Amino acid sequence: MTKLKKTSRTKASDEALNAGSGQTIVQPNVNDNKVTSISDIREQTHGERTVQLDDEQRIRKAFVDKDWNEIKIADSWQIFKVMAEFVEGFEKMSKIGPCVSIFGSARTKPDNPYYQMAEEIASKLVRHGYGVITGGGPGIMEAGNKGARAEGGKSVGLNIELPFEQFHNIYIDSDKIINFDYFFVRKVMFVKYAQGFIGMPGGFGTLDELFEAITLIQTKKIGRFPIVLVGTKYWQGMFDWIQQAMLEDEHNISPEDMDLVQLVDDAASAVKIIDDFYSKYLLSPNF
Repeated sequence: MTKLKKTSRTKASDEALNAGSGQTIVQPNVNDNKVTSISDIREQTHGERTVQLDDEQRIRKAFVDKDWNEIKIADSWQIFKVMAEFVEGFEKMSKIGPCVSIFGSARTKPDNPYYQMAEEIASKLVRHGYGVITGGGPGIMEAGNKGARAEGGKSVGLNIELPFEQFHNIYIDSDKIINFDYFFVRKVMFVKYAQGFIGMPGGFGTLDELFEAITLIQTKKIGRFPIVLVGTKYWQGMFDWIQQAMLEDEHNISPEDMDLVQLVDDAASAVKIIDDFYSKYLLSPNF
């Protein structure tokens, strides 16, 4: 950033205001109260490791002045880590064959009807010749892997470590567990190697994955594979808003975009949509 320089007129004005005071005007430094190192952060937070303090440290860290060497070292290692995740994902996922991704909440309990339906959908998909890809965690993801395992099908888990709820479930094939630190790398694997997408009720993560898939299809970055959402009661309100606000009121999407997703209420209908779509194609990976 270019530093502002005082003009001779400004200097003269300062000198006039300060004349006879015996004091020198000192301009405040905007960095006076700014932490200058990660050590300062730890000192200010007494090294405590609570979630709240972790959040504060992340915010403070963004304002720490770093020299070019620190930036270069940190970013270089991050690039290599991202590359390593892509390489491992490509190596393992390229061998799995036709699969369908099942998404949904990690918080769904086994006695929940949506858990049981996800398990049934996964079992049916395997009987129809597909493997199953999930996020590898508990809840709906566990149900998907459990249903696939029960039928002897391929059960893939793309796990990501999260502070509270994510750990890989026991129903993933041992050679098909992949752990990620980066959501964006994980989402590439979900989309690149899936021949269909089934969304069960979930939270922000499920919405993130859903709209990633919709956007890639809408912009023709990937083929138009089927997207099925299970649970009309859960999803209908959101799509009513999309229809009214995004399409009719603001014209931010096209009418045909509403056809990219289909809503159903039972396992048989969800699997039938996948089967009907591919009945006219040979099953093959997305790439």
